[in-house]
Amino acid sequence: MASSVDPVPLMQVALQYARHGEGHVEPNPMVGAVVATADGAIISIGYHQQFGDAHAELNAIQAAGLDTLGNDLYVTLEPCCHFGKTPPCVDAVIQAGFRRVFVGCQDPAPHVAGQGIERLRAAGLQVTVGVCESQSRRLIAPFEMLMLQRRPWIHAKWAMTLDGRIASRTGHSKWISSDASRAVVHQLRGRMDAVITGAGTVRCDDPLLTARPRGARIPLRVVIDADGSSLHADTKLVKSLSQGAVLVCVADHISGKQIERLKSLEVEVLPCAVTKLGRIDLHAVMAELGRRDCTNVLTEAGSEILGSLFDSSLIDEVHIFIAPRLTGGSSALGPLGGLGRDSIPKIPNVQHLRHTSIGDDLLIEADIRRG
Repeated sequence: MASSVDPVPLMQVALQYARHGEGHVEPNPMVGAVVATADGAIISIGYHQQFGDAHAELNAIQAAGLDTLGNDLYVTLEPCCHFGKTPPCVDAVIQAGFRRVFVGCQDPAPHVAGQGIERLRAAGLQVTVGVCESQSRRLIAPFEMLMLQRRPWIHAKWAMTLDGRIASRTGHSKWISSDASRAVVHQLRGRMDAVITGAGTVRCDDPLLTARPRGARIPLRVVIDADGSSLHADTKLVKSLSQGAVLVCVADHISGKQIERLKSLEVEVLPCAVTKLGRIDLHAVMAELGRRDCTNVLTEAGSEILGSLFDSSLIDEVHIFIAPRLTGGSSALGPLGGLGRDSIPKIPNVQHLRHTSIGDDLLIEADIRRG
């Protein structure tokens, strides 16, 4: 007799636990799994906890022991069918003797892409795909971007006044947001593979771009600096190399003398192609970060770089801190410079909108809608 249990609540539990792996499992995807009886009673829960360690399914199976026999598995992502850091999960799922498997979404990686589901069905398991599919896909969006586009998921963060300024007309910007909001930014940095800024920000703010306190990841600190002139021996980024590496992206035509000067500071130098406007090709930068398996990168920069990323369709998610302050001034900068759109989008070009109050500040987060 078919079970009348709604699989959605159990998949929601798996999704909730999967998020515990954020910042720890990349470049792997976050995955959660639940073992449950046919009538929906939870037996065990597992999630992918650390890159290179057991996947979610195996953790749930091991926690359940012999109680997997004849019962059901709920997993947010299709079980893998290849040897990587660990053996194929499909083998463990089949050997566990499950009756049914509910899958949130198919694995987008070309080396899986439905083959794990086919293996389970060939072994006689009942497999249902697409339970909480949109939430499951969003959970692995950075992983999917890395797998299919070979670039990281790009986060853009800025703080602005209630009238949309990131600085006053004189360039003054410290501080727009509150201490509590800046603490959230440190948490955000602590789960990133890289933090990107521009030469202008380095000159004006002399930032560290570290997570304080340290998070799950130590981000590579990336400076977009066409002529390579923003860094010196007394720059905080250089003085703090023990807290994280620095990569300087320079134009590929700058002098060898300038490159040697930067290398003498013990920072890494990446010569990049430039656009017709003489600016660093940001697509090339992101391709290099993708080559390094950077899954999530955060951009904390001025309006020029943020605008260039937006114009290049290289922003995937925004984190906007709005403070209860008014600045005014026609020359005071907004967050997105660049060329911009020639008309207001007919439909909203952001989705998955979330908002959080942080004291008197408001944090708005959203994904950029493509197409």
